[in-house]
Amino acid sequence: MTLETVKKYLLSGSFLFNKKLAAGLWFGLSFIAVLITVTKGGLNNFEVYRHVYFHTIQKTNLYLFYPAEYQDVNLYGPVFSILIAPFALLPVKIGAFLWEMSNVAFLYFAIYKLPVDVKWRTALVILCAHEMMNTASWLQSNAIVCGCLMLGYTYVVHKKEAAALFFILLPTFIKLYGVVGLAFIFFSAKPLKFIMWAIVWSLIFFLLPLMITDFKFLVQCYYDWYAGLQVKADKNIRLDTHYFYQDISIMGLIRRNLYPQLNDKLVLIFGMLAMASQFIYRRYFTNEAFRLYMLSSLLIFVVIFSTGSESPTYIIALPGICLWYFLQPRTIQGLWFFIFAYVLTTFSYSDIFTPWFREHIVKPYSLKALPACMIWVIILIQIHRKQFLRTRKLINAEVK
Repeated sequence: MTLETVKKYLLSGSFLFNKKLAAGLWFGLSFIAVLITVTKGGLNNFEVYRHVYFHTIQKTNLYLFYPAEYQDVNLYGPVFSILIAPFALLPVKIGAFLWEMSNVAFLYFAIYKLPVDVKWRTALVILCAHEMMNTASWLQSNAIVCGCLMLGYTYVVHKKEAAALFFILLPTFIKLYGVVGLAFIFFSAKPLKFIMWAIVWSLIFFLLPLMITDFKFLVQCYYDWYAGLQVKADKNIRLDTHYFYQDISIMGLIRRNLYPQLNDKLVLIFGMLAMASQFIYRRYFTNEAFRLYMLSSLLIFVVIFSTGSESPTYIIALPGICLWYFLQPRTIQGLWFFIFAYVLTTFSYSDIFTPWFREHIVKPYSLKALPACMIWVIILIQIHRKQFLRTRKLINAEVK
């Protein structure tokens, strides 16, 4: 293969639809990232996770700081103790490696279950592979949240409400983010069945930790979880250097660039009302493009309206950004805007930008959030202008 052939291949964009390349990049990059993290001893996040299980069986507060065990606090719900148990019982490094590679594989599976043509699923894997590597290097669980939301959407579209609500409620009881998936009720052919399964899975996930603890401790855990989240929310909005890793959100953008005294509640109220306004078009609930627009909007929304969002949280938002772009008509202006959005979102913490630029511009001003915020507003405008009726088709008759 000549250099000219390679150049034409890259410029054509056909490499985005290569399934072997997709799998190689997705698993290869994350494998290397996890291996480096584990071998270099970057296990703090996993230590937090595994001790959720041990503290649950020991009936000790899940949300206190335990400096002898890790340098952070747990913010995951009690049901996480069951999810992490198989990995917590393994030797630490093996457990950490298998935990994160399971996250990687789960999101890969979820993307390939999306009800869009396989070439777009493949493109999504390739475009998100670097962001998955970034998340994997932190041993984070955001890939599970993203995968669950995607599967919740997919199973609702396929009229499998029981499976859909499992994947919507699981991340809700782990990290709260999954609650936005309840909006998929608008796409359900059987909303009463949707509600019934929401109640069933809520009860199951609420009570599931009773497998390893007692009811009194479990109830106390939910009170402690709420208190822990309140403390963390107050820390996220601090403007000193130590907290630049958090608040990569629309609130962080405003607070760090325009108005330090920002009232987050006002922004959240606006965001929720604006998000809800997109669901007023009931007659389009069965429209495939409208549904994909809303999936994109929700994946971005849950990240940019959370002060707890960090760089690795953007493995949830980036697929939404990419899906939105796939739906757009082909224009050179659209391509350049997507390139800007993509590069700033997924490479702003990489060596493509200089260390000085990362530390003095990107992090202090929450610039990683900028493209996602812009695109979410664009989606909002396009929905209300009904531009989803003139988008590119991502679904053909063969997609089941």
